Formats: sequence, C-alpha cells, structure tokens
Amino acid sequence: MKKPELLAPAGSFEKAKIAFLYGADAVYAGTSSLSLRTRAEMQDSDLANTIKYAHSINKKVYTAINIYAWDETYEEIKKQAKMLNELKVDGIIVADGGVVEIIKEYAPDVEIHISTQANTVSYHAANFWYKNGAKRVILGREMNKEQIKEMIKNKPKDLEIEMFIHGAICFGYSGRCFLSDFLAGRSANLGDCAQSCRWAYNVYVEEANKPGNLMPVEYDEKGTYIFSSKDMCLIKEIPEIIEMGVDSLKIEGRLKTEYYLASVVNAYRNAIDDYCKEPKSYDYTKYLVELEKTKTRGLTTFYFNDRNNKDFQEYEGKQYNPEYEFGGKVVEEQEDKVVVEIKNKLQVGDKLELIVPHQIETISFTIDALWDIDTQEPIEYINPGKAEQKVLMKLPVKVEKDWILRRKK
Repeated sequence: MKKPELLAPAGSFEKAKIAFLYGADAVYAGTSSLSLRTRAEMQDSDLANTIKYAHSINKKVYTAINIYAWDETYEEIKKQAKMLNELKVDGIIVADGGVVEIIKEYAPDVEIHISTQANTVSYHAANFWYKNGAKRVILGREMNKEQIKEMIKNKPKDLEIEMFIHGAICFGYSGRCFLSDFLAGRSANLGDCAQSCRWAYNVYVEEANKPGNLMPVEYDEKGTYIFSSKDMCLIKEIPEIIEMGVDSLKIEGRLKTEYYLASVVNAYRNAIDDYCKEPKSYDYTKYLVELEKTKTRGLTTFYFNDRNNKDFQEYEGKQYNPEYEFGGKVVEEQEDKVVVEIKNKLQVGDKLELIVPHQIETISFTIDALWDIDTQEPIEYINPGKAEQKVLMKLPVKVEKDWILRRKK
C-alpha cells in the first residue's frame, strides 16, 4: 500500500508552519502576483522562507502560477519562473499552455504540475500534458471515482495524480468562472475572485405575456444562495482513494485561518496514517467529528461517489460555525504559565480544546484564570483589540509553540 502525500494550503509563511506542524507532507502557495489567490499573504520573501524551512524538515513546497495569462503578463512570468528555479521550489502549478512553455525554458529544474484550472478530466488530456512536460496533473473535482480509476489505469506510470479531498467547491467548471469579473470587475482567472457565488440573491420569474411583472422565487429575509456550494469532504472515502493509488491528496483553502489548517490537516493526517497502519479498523466518524467542528458550510462528497448527486448546494448561505471558533495559538511558555495569542474573546469559564498534532483526540479544559501579559495581574476576560493580542493562562498539559486552541461558543 502506497501512502499518499497530504498537501495543504499555505497562504503565508506562518500558515505553512502550522500545516507542517499538524502533518502536511507538502504545501502549495502562490507567488505575490501570479496565482489564483493573490489576496493571500505570501510575498516573495515569505515564499523564500517557506521553501527554505520546508526543505530543512524534509517537506515540499509547490507554487502556483495558474492564471490564464495575457501577453503583457509574460515578462513577469519569466521573472517569477527564474526566481522559483533559483529558490529550488519543488513544483510549479500551471494551467495555461503558454505558461507551461515559459516554465520549461526559465525554470528547467522544477517539476510542472497541471492545475485543476486546466480541467483535466480524462486520461487523454492527462497524457497530452505528460507529453508536454508535466510531472503531475491535478484532477478536476467534477470526476467520479470510476473515472479516476480509469485515468490511473491508462496514464503513463511516472505521471502523478493529485486530487482534492476537502474544501470549497467553485460554482464554475473546475473554477473557471466569470461571475466575479462580470459582477465585481475582479477576475477569478487572474487571482482576484470576489466569491460572488457566496452572495445572497433575490430571484424573480417574469411572465412572458406580462413583461416587467416580476414575481419572487423561494427566498427568505436573507435572499437566496442559489450559486453557493457546500464544501467537499471525502474523509469517509479515504480508504478507497488510497487503494486507488492517488499520489497526492489536496486540501483547499489558502485564505483560511491557522485554526482551519490545524483542524483539517490534523484530521486527514490521522485518517491516512491510521488506515495505512490498520486498514480493517478504519472508522471515519472520529475524524468527521473534528471536521464538523471546523466547517463553515455543509459538507458533501460532490461527484466522487455519484455523478448524479444533487446534494451539494448551500442554500442557507451559512458562512460560520455556530458552535466553535478559533480561540488562540500557543506562543511560548513562561514558568508555570503559557503565553497565548488570542483570536477571539476569552474569559474565565470558557471551554477550550487543545488540538494536539498527530492526535485525533483533543484535550478539553475550562479556563480557570487569566493573567494580563504586561502587568501579570489576574483578569476576567480579554478581547482581541489589537493585532497579536496576548494573554497568560495555564494549560492542562505540556504544550509546544504554535499549538492551536479551539473555543466552544
């Protein structure tokens, strides 16, 4: 049994470190200007630090230049390709055939990974990209498991297959959507998606014989979220995916928080390791419990099990978790207390969970006391009124830097 790579998003250097801490084998990030998440906090210096750090702990970094490029963009693409070749990034994620040609010329030492934006949904397309220099193809989420098996069966042996297992699903075909550009002047295909599919809309029908007579259709006081999808979650299907021989399992979310990364990466890390160790004992429910605590929308298997599945629309438009939120992050130990960088209001009596790397069971406890970081005086509560606001507290076990705390609302 081949253990697949667990690939996590890294919207910043700090997020990359969290992903690695909680079990990611590799992370994917953007350049400062040419990926499909240009709003992520990954500047070129951060990318260099991420690559250096990853290689020091035997991990990998893949970088996205997966825009569909205008001709005037190519000089910048050449500069970025040269830089990535010098930084020794482990792979460059590309969608545009013209960009592929530039990468081959200006970053000859770097693997080419074909982005999901290229809509690779057949082994014929996969073979085309292989012949044009690709080491890996990232499958379109639209494929079901039978189609993936067929691709693996018919692809070149040394062509790697990567697929998404968790995260947001684009309304557009493999993310190639023009809705954001049309409504907000922000092109999703150039890295500036406004997520217009998540907006509330009022929908009307017009009687053909009475132009202008508009009647509202199925909406409540919030409107209707007809374009918004649930999030993909294939935790139950992990055994089947591993047995299929997929090379890399990808989590979506470069704009997500460190809390999201810790929770989701840790759940899938444990799931993969547990299945590979004891296949007959695999119980997806304990990992799903953790994912349910982090989700901000409903979860779906999308088309993986059934191309006729219709249960993937998030009609309620929910964008938050009603029960749990990001509590804080461990910064350092100070004698018998721990410095915690808070992310939401904390107060004495709050119930917290400590997310332990490589352990699916969290450690629950109640805040018995808090101390001001500057005066050391006891306080009853603290609000995140400024960036990197910190507080002193006692934790029930010995912890390490960057461990994440979850707060029960």
